[in-house]
Amino acid sequence: MTAKAKTPRHILLINGHPDPRPDRLCSALAGAYGEGASAAGHTVRRVDVGALDLAPISSQADFMAEASPVVAELQQALRDCDHLVLIYPLWLGAPPAAFKAFLEQVFRYGVALSAPGTGKGLKGLLAGRSARVIVTMGMPAFVFRLVFFAHGLKCVSRGVLWVSGFGPIRETAFGPAEGRDPRQRLQWLARMRRLGAAAA
Repeated sequence: MTAKAKTPRHILLINGHPDPRPDRLCSALAGAYGEGASAAGHTVRRVDVGALDLAPISSQADFMAEASPVVAELQQALRDCDHLVLIYPLWLGAPPAAFKAFLEQVFRYGVALSAPGTGKGLKGLLAGRSARVIVTMGMPAFVFRLVFFAHGLKCVSRGVLWVSGFGPIRETAFGPAEGRDPRQRLQWLARMRRLGAAAA
């Protein structure tokens, strides 16, 4: 039995895989994290990017424009959380286009960053929140870190979350995602339940 959390947290859990089917590894990881968090007494809101229809930002005017009702609701969920979990696959060395469009739409000026001209440089508006970024990939995780310097993860953890004020930001890499040993997948899911229970 999972012990109740001493300090329940409001967790926003994002499955960034463009394919929201529950058999996908990212979906399973999100499910395991959410199960562990809920069992420990945390409040969890899950969003599946693959179930949304968000267009990428194509101009500065788009980025500065008023958000659609769907995006505005996601932005409010971001404001309301005190812990954010982002899970996505590595495609061609970077986040998938659908997940990148989600980030572009939600992390706009006035929500994640102060708008130009409102202060000295960019100011993150989401301080006081922690985050975990989880990426899956076809290669071994140590190769991703040692050879490719985890660029496909850092572009999100540093380039989006850190500049928005999040901290601490923890990172997890799982790979190879298409491994043939089912025990590896079970171990990853168990780890996600533990992380969810700890809201870490």
